[in-house]
Amino acid sequence: MKELKGLKKTLDEFDSIKGQFDDIETLIEMACEEDDQSLTDEITETFEKFRESFEALRIATLLSDEFDENNTVININAGAGGTESCDWVSMLYRMYTKWAEKMDFDIEVLDFLDGDEVGYKSITFQINGYDAYGYAKSEKGVHRLIRMSPFNAAGKRQTTFAAVDVMPEINDEVVVEINEDDLKIDTYRASGAGGQHINKTSSAVRITHIPTGVVVQCQNERSQHSNKDKAMKMLKAKLYMIKKQENLDKISDIRGEVSDNGWGSQIRTYFLQPYKLVKDHRTGCETANADAVLNGDINMFINAYLKWIKKAKED
Repeated sequence: MKELKGLKKTLDEFDSIKGQFDDIETLIEMACEEDDQSLTDEITETFEKFRESFEALRIATLLSDEFDENNTVININAGAGGTESCDWVSMLYRMYTKWAEKMDFDIEVLDFLDGDEVGYKSITFQINGYDAYGYAKSEKGVHRLIRMSPFNAAGKRQTTFAAVDVMPEINDEVVVEINEDDLKIDTYRASGAGGQHINKTSSAVRITHIPTGVVVQCQNERSQHSNKDKAMKMLKAKLYMIKKQENLDKISDIRGEVSDNGWGSQIRTYFLQPYKLVKDHRTGCETANADAVLNGDINMFINAYLKWIKKAKED
């Protein structure tokens, strides 16, 4: 059903683009026949919408890698910086939530750890929708924020970091052999200020893969059993992707991921002071409309990344 919905969406987008093209032709013919210069602005506006729609559909054709069509799980972790970093995590989570809404995707929070004052120390959520992983994989890496911190009494400009990890949801057809003896499984009470995130029993589950140090956790499901199943799926996806990236023959060869959530490792910087600019350091794509980006308009960066990756493969 998910694939059918995705194909229907693609067909609807094609029909919409064809309609926009026909409208442009009609407007041009009217302008020429009536020598009406007043239609120029309308033609230009319609053409811009057509160009954007056509580019989005063209980019979608680049999503042909394994798991691209799958749902995706995103984990955001605060870097050094205390309250500022926790607030940055919440800003990124909001950005991805807004983006998912624009893409007609659904979001499900799987686990979170509140910050001491505001925001989150970490949050894990799943985005459900056709090609969700194919688009979201561009976001994997360290994101840097530069702004005048509202938490700094001195009003100084501050730099903070958050690490974004992205993995696909994989089904049972993908075989990942994990030795049960290599797992440390902890249970704890779900966190949060109240409501569905508070349990009287220790239903939340944290699984540590001891050889690699990879940790996954889930607290959103109603039972400990369901949380464990969800966490195991996340662990399998994580280990499979690391194994694939490092071209290893077996899971036991994985050394774990070593990344510096700080200076020099960022994939994108969000400048809010002294000027506004968001720049992706891999593709060079940038925009001065930082407010729109933080409100979910990130497709320009996703598209640039997909084109960048395709060119790298061809070279």
